[in-house]
Amino acid sequence: MKSINPDDFKVVGKIELSKIPTNLFNNASEDDKEEKLDKVQAKLSELQDVMYAHNRYGVLICLQGMDTSGKDSLIREVFKEFNPRGVVVHSFKTPNSAELEHDYLWRHYLALPEKGKFAVFNRTHYENVLVTRVHPEYILNENLPGIEKVEDITPQFWENRLEQIKNFEKHIAQNGTIVMKFYFHLSKEEQRKRLLRRLEEVEHHWKFSAGDLKERDHWEDYMKFYEEAISKTSTEMAPWYIIPADDKEMARYIVAKIIWEEMQKHTDIKEPELDEKVKANFAEYKKQLEK
Repeated sequence: MKSINPDDFKVVGKIELSKIPTNLFNNASEDDKEEKLDKVQAKLSELQDVMYAHNRYGVLICLQGMDTSGKDSLIREVFKEFNPRGVVVHSFKTPNSAELEHDYLWRHYLALPEKGKFAVFNRTHYENVLVTRVHPEYILNENLPGIEKVEDITPQFWENRLEQIKNFEKHIAQNGTIVMKFYFHLSKEEQRKRLLRRLEEVEHHWKFSAGDLKERDHWEDYMKFYEEAISKTSTEMAPWYIIPADDKEMARYIVAKIIWEEMQKHTDIKEPELDEKVKANFAEYKKQLEK
């Protein structure tokens, strides 16, 4: 299997999703993918322990993609070797009444990772320029000044919101949060197959929602708005990576490998050295404990 280079998946400039493959490495065996993922899982787990001791950075992993693109199973598989206290997953649903009393980024600020920990946003602040753009009537629930009806939402409104998101990410990055954003690039045909499986296999019935089919009808709109959002908000401080998602196992490995490779750039993340006075008294401490 070809080695994974994060730069091969990183977004730089404008993208066209229709020209980006949704599947790679077709010749890779299941055992090979599983073995490689296991190795990276172990490395990430060790890294998180060091990060916790270092206590200078938090890591924010953002996952976006159409329904059935594999975000949930990726979280389960990639982070399963972590200390449970070292990673927190947030799945952002429709804003509740309390959240709607604040600006749209408020609830995302509250969910940012503590120093030394990972946070995973399963669906993210980008829902506010994706779902709301496909369904602009949702914006009316935010009770914003000057917006009384859908017709009041101008193209400049969305430009402003994308700029606000970039500023949000710049702010948290400059204050110690390492940001990585992953778009799961799923083909429409593969989504059709996965939705069918949910109907055909009893153990997956609970996953099916008629709402998934309604959103599928807006596929082209979603692709257009994903292209714009990703192209305009991929920065050095908060890059986007487009992950071919038709092969779930390979997608998991690619994401895990990118996280590992990108974290290696932060060479200052090390276990802190013990105070010299404490180290000098190790023998005395040991003697006390042995008594």
